[in-house]
Amino acid sequence: MEENEQPTGGPYFVGKKDELIEAKRSFRTLEDRDILIIHHQGVFYALDSYCYHAGGLLQNGDIEHKYKITLAEGESLYKANDPRDPQPVPRWYSKGMKQRTHTVTEINGEVFVKLSKSQGWLESDFFQGEKGKLERAKAEAAEQKEKEKKKEKKKLENTK
Repeated sequence: MEENEQPTGGPYFVGKKDELIEAKRSFRTLEDRDILIIHHQGVFYALDSYCYHAGGLLQNGDIEHKYKITLAEGESLYKANDPRDPQPVPRWYSKGMKQRTHTVTEINGEVFVKLSKSQGWLESDFFQGEKGKLERAKAEAAEQKEKEKKKEKKKLENTK
């Protein structure tokens, strides 16, 4: 094994604690898997970097957005009312584990990630493969087209 090579499965060095805290979110590729390292409320988390529902980059997303994912477990949550309840009150429900998470450890100011070796398939796994890469490319192209349309519309509004 070469000097800079790390064993398969990790743990992989992903950065210095202070640098990762300052960045809040950091993208890394480990064993051809794209990972997002997040520092949130004093804790480091690592999860697949593409959202399970459409393959969007979590690095650019709002942690507290429409699709809620627990950072520690990758569980997808949604808020709803029970229609059978006479006075419905919204509460949180689980869709189950959807986003693959990975183990983060910090030793002497250095942060390491060990990739999940769980045998079960999770929806975020799709966006790590070849078909997922194609879907991500399509979504990015559509998003870019939408941005251009909005930009053009704004330009037209400003000329009136």
